[in-house]
Amino acid sequence: QVQLVESGGGLVQAGGSLRLACAASGRTFNFYTMGWFRQAPGKERTFVAAMADITWSGESTYYADAAKGRFTISRDNAKNTVYLQMNSLKPEDTAVYYCVGGEAPRYPISTDVYYYDYWGQGTQVNVSS
Repeated sequence: QVQLVESGGGLVQAGGSLRLACAASGRTFNFYTMGWFRQAPGKERTFVAAMADITWSGESTYYADAAKGRFTISRDNAKNTVYLQMNSLKPEDTAVYYCVGGEAPRYPISTDVYYYDYWGQGTQVNVSS
């Protein structure tokens, strides 16, 4: 059984920063892609960012337009952990943030919720104006 456990959510003022972390535990393996989705109240779950381990070219990252220039994703394969550094936060970033892991090799990086095999329980991020 694989578990993804997020941490680092909380309340921050607009313009502030938060760093989310997600640790995978359970059977030992490496996700091909790890990333983040978010879901605001009353809205669909949307892709935020992901990172894939593409052996022939190193790591590859992809960001949603809303995250570009403000969010940075990174991963520590040895720890099966992925991070999301969020800077210049806006009230519209308020949402539950979900860590995701996908096993199957996929290139380019998938933004499809159905590609990701494993989901964390989510961590709440609230950005006040």
